[in-house]
Amino acid sequence: MTDTMTHEGLQKLKVAWDRGCEFLGTEYAILGGAMSWVSERHLVAAISNAGGFGVIACGAMTPDLLDTEIKATQALTSKPFGVNLITMHPELDKLVDVCLENNVGHVVLAGGLPARDTITKIKEGGAKTICFAPILALAKKLIRSGADALVIEGMEAGGHIGPVSTSVLAQEILPHITDVPVFVAGGIARGEAIANYLRMGASGVQLGTRFVCATECIAHADFKKAFIRASARDAVTTVQVDPQFPVIPVRALNNEGGRKFIETQHEVIAKYKAGELDLESAQLEIEHFWAGALRRAVIDGDVEYGSVMAGQSVGMVKKEQSTQDILQELVDEAANSFA
Repeated sequence: MTDTMTHEGLQKLKVAWDRGCEFLGTEYAILGGAMSWVSERHLVAAISNAGGFGVIACGAMTPDLLDTEIKATQALTSKPFGVNLITMHPELDKLVDVCLENNVGHVVLAGGLPARDTITKIKEGGAKTICFAPILALAKKLIRSGADALVIEGMEAGGHIGPVSTSVLAQEILPHITDVPVFVAGGIARGEAIANYLRMGASGVQLGTRFVCATECIAHADFKKAFIRASARDAVTTVQVDPQFPVIPVRALNNEGGRKFIETQHEVIAKYKAGELDLESAQLEIEHFWAGALRRAVIDGDVEYGSVMAGQSVGMVKKEQSTQDILQELVDEAANSFA
């Protein structure tokens, strides 16, 4: 490809995601997906410093821990970054206060439908809100509630997922939502896919799995090796044995832990049927199976029995690279697609 064509492609890419870049305050309209234990100060700052938009995964952090993490990230980058808060967190209001006190510019609300009051509080505090929209009706409702931008995430993503694929969500939602920027997520690992979603009307994209094998990511070496070895079909969703005992679908690499989870469900259900456990206790026992399992995998490197959350794009993660190189590859591929 000639330099002229490359320049032309970059210019077209710049125009295509200009709205997303302006909204985020970044060079590239690429958000880092918030991954618990993975999306902490080092990776978040590296993504932002390289031109993308890093996002801290607050997860189950206390307000004090989040305050420490935000300040530590600010010490590593002067570029914009966001904080992802789980709407079901019992101290959500205090976490919002921590974000506003630290002048965080963007708060991402995930894990449920955020209350209008929460969105209003964030906006009145001077920050922008980004919300997840699993269907068109909720996308419209969130905009009415004041959301400044949306993320639509397909089932190809890692971690907690919905039932619809990214390509279908994009077709359902992008043509109808034009008043706020929409970022597409789930199964994206190459620049050509980014270019295609931008052509469809997206303002940018969000990637998680691709950044796990960044050199700046603190994940255990064995966790990264599991990603590099895996193919797309290894990233499977958790199995629900009985609808009476609902399991929130989570996409992770198939391992002994996943098989043990199925066995545990059968054992707990048998105890319930034998009258040894009441329904609520049985449901809690199943729910608590994975408690701490993600940390065991990410931090301790227990990739056999821990939860190795990964999206289906894991099959395209082939080596450890710097965050800068990952973003540059994505941008080059997207620009070439536009040339």
